[in-house]
Amino acid sequence: MINVYEGADLLPGFFDVLKKYGAKCTFFVGGCWADDHADLLVRMKEEGHEIGNHGFFHKDHKKLSEKGNSDEISFTEAVVRQATGVRTALFAPPSGSYSVTTLKIAEKLGYKTVLWSKDTVDWRDKSKRNVYNRATENIEAGDFILMHPKAHTLEALPDILERYRELGLRAV
Repeated sequence: MINVYEGADLLPGFFDVLKKYGAKCTFFVGGCWADDHADLLVRMKEEGHEIGNHGFFHKDHKKLSEKGNSDEISFTEAVVRQATGVRTALFAPPSGSYSVTTLKIAEKLGYKTVLWSKDTVDWRDKSKRNVYNRATENIEAGDFILMHPKAHTLEALPDILERYRELGLRAV
């Protein structure tokens, strides 16, 4: 899973690597980012990747009211749907921060709320080696690996996908 609020210039490289390895990804997009990058949303869809909802402004959903949670999710949904015709079904709260209210509103809007099981922490640690290690260490089928469109993550991605292949795993 790749959370996207930046990195538009890097995403074509991610798409190319994923295609080369026959891998698919869920891109959890921020609405304010998606609003400026309809072309990349369309490419995500056309290449068979899943598009998920990551809220509009990367707010702390644990601190939001029902209306605040609803607006963040709904506004992003509208942007994605207008650009792609796709209705998103998964919501990943920014920073993994959510409340009972968040879960209730997401469900009411037809979403499953998801988190990651392994975090590459690539937004903080700008190391290809760390990203690779965190994405492959003790990996099991069904893990959700959190990444972001960062240059060092893109560098690590071919090695990560190659390691998954060696282990008989597929990124889907």
